[in-house]
Amino acid sequence: MKLNFKKTGSGEPLIILHGLFGSADNWFSIAKELEKHYTLYLVDQRNHGDSPHSDEWNYKVMAKDLNELMEDEKIESTNLMGHSMGGKTVMNFALQYPEKVKKLIVADIAPRHYPVHHQSILEGLTSVKLQEIKSRKEADDQLAKHISEAGIRQFLLKSLGRDKDGNFIWKINLPVINDQIENVGEALDYDTNFENPTLFMGGANSKYIQEKDKEDIDKYFPNNHLIYIKNAGHWLHAEQPQAVVETVKAFLK
Repeated sequence: MKLNFKKTGSGEPLIILHGLFGSADNWFSIAKELEKHYTLYLVDQRNHGDSPHSDEWNYKVMAKDLNELMEDEKIESTNLMGHSMGGKTVMNFALQYPEKVKKLIVADIAPRHYPVHHQSILEGLTSVKLQEIKSRKEADDQLAKHISEAGIRQFLLKSLGRDKDGNFIWKINLPVINDQIENVGEALDYDTNFENPTLFMGGANSKYIQEKDKEDIDKYFPNNHLIYIKNAGHWLHAEQPQAVVETVKAFLK
């Protein structure tokens, strides 16, 4: 699959993958701080952003998508960073194609299984009557019946677009995501490991990377460093962008 991506900056490559319900746009502010040092590829994963939709949606095919992008761009090896679902994608990629990854950054996700916990978001997105709404405000009002946090609604509404006739659509492939949501929580299952430097960067206020996860992290990524960003939850790059930028720069030096 030919993924949509935005390329900016100069220097050695750094590919960044967003999380579930997100898009490449989520990382623009981070990219502006890093583009002086790296050639950045901000990628829309399949079924998200402006990348194609597909009925097949799992980490095996998402890792293949990333490999195809690298081949098309003639990138032999790269630094990789992924947040949440994107973090799972880059972990899978590094274990399948270790020779193609210089350094790996995993943002607020561990190798273990995660139970489905996005029901209210999926219910909210599904409840929006796209054929009836006339504005983003109306979409927000409908979402608010299921999702009280305004920040989360604004994040989700970034995936609200229009088709060629001007009608509102979800850019994400909502039916497939809804049907296959359990795939996002899958644990890594490999007999190998990735030996290059790996940074696990968690939010101090998030519960996604816990003490119990260290065993799996050490198993698959023995050359790892785990840090927590202060005053940040799961969306650490949005909550503490400068801290994330400085951490990434220090690790990739």
